[in-house]
Amino acid sequence: MQNDFPPLSELETWDDLAIVERLTAIKGIGPWTAQLFLLFRLRRQDILPNQDLGIRIAIQKLYQLPDRPNPKKVFEYGENWQPYRSLASWYLWRSLSATVSKIHL
Repeated sequence: MQNDFPPLSELETWDDLAIVERLTAIKGIGPWTAQLFLLFRLRRQDILPNQDLGIRIAIQKLYQLPDRPNPKKVFEYGENWQPYRSLASWYLWRSLSATVSKIHL
């Protein structure tokens, strides 16, 4: 079986949407996995994993929302954080670990 996936060095030159489209064409890889690949492996600066449960919970807590925001709403909140949505994502995740630490004390 031939692997027609491009080498990582080539992938690094592609735009985010092209990479997500290419990765999600592979069975078993969805948008969340592709976004985390962009965020952690390619270290892209402006990625907001809008389907990530932790991100959604953190936004709910941050904005004191009665319900967890859906992925579309997460992107709407994230528009304010461009072009640093990756950094915002990290802070959102960290805000949850601080909350978890308080609960376990």
